[in-house]
Amino acid sequence: MRRPALLVLLLLLAGCTTVPDDKPSDSRWQPRPGVDWQWQLTGRVDTSVDVPVYDIDGFDQSKATVTALHRKGRKVICYLSTGAWEDWRPDAKKFPKSVIGKGNGWEGERWLDIRRVDVLEPLMAARLDMCREKGFDAVEPDNMDGYKNRTGFRLKAADQLRYNRLIAKLAHERGMSVGLKNDLDQIPQLVKDFDFAVNEQCAEYDECEANTPFIKANKAVFHVEYELPTRRFCAESRRLKLSSMLKKYELGVWRKAC
Repeated sequence: MRRPALLVLLLLLAGCTTVPDDKPSDSRWQPRPGVDWQWQLTGRVDTSVDVPVYDIDGFDQSKATVTALHRKGRKVICYLSTGAWEDWRPDAKKFPKSVIGKGNGWEGERWLDIRRVDVLEPLMAARLDMCREKGFDAVEPDNMDGYKNRTGFRLKAADQLRYNRLIAKLAHERGMSVGLKNDLDQIPQLVKDFDFAVNEQCAEYDECEANTPFIKANKAVFHVEYELPTRRFCAESRRLKLSSMLKKYELGVWRKAC
């Protein structure tokens, strides 16, 4: 049956104004610079820390924990390793040996061949589905800078950009915001794809200025130091509007915020 010309025109206009999945959504959480946070990846999560944002392990923590934090008014980030294989995860056997490379310095962890998106995309999509089903607001994908390390694969900057954008897209498709972990050199190319950044030890290595594109875009930079006392980095962190704190390497409950 032929449609009236006006109806066809309206349908065409509607199609032209559809918002792509990778554009900011009104329903997607957008953390702003300077917001306080807690990062706890080991032990029983202490939900009593009075901060608006928690970053906790996506596999180890339950939907009940995420719900409990939401009841306290917290936003909750799902920590996942998307660039390295971890031998203790429940889906570890689903990764073929061909995509598992050299160790990344942490026991039980090995770099992934991020060029193999045909293999990794469905595995990472399933992990992000888990985060969404548990009610997380956002994702912290870790080990997103393999191309700068000895992975056992000949990874290039273009491979990393492609993979990082894929992870961001998968998170956004599920209604969650996503953070860029470390990968300082690619921030200018990726700041539009990610909703916030997570950085370790930029003060110790004199690299914190590299995070400013996120701040200028009104996006939070969640930052930790391990070796420096707070008096050595907090003044600079406040100037740059970073969300900074001192943590111990095991990333337990203890924290000392700026």
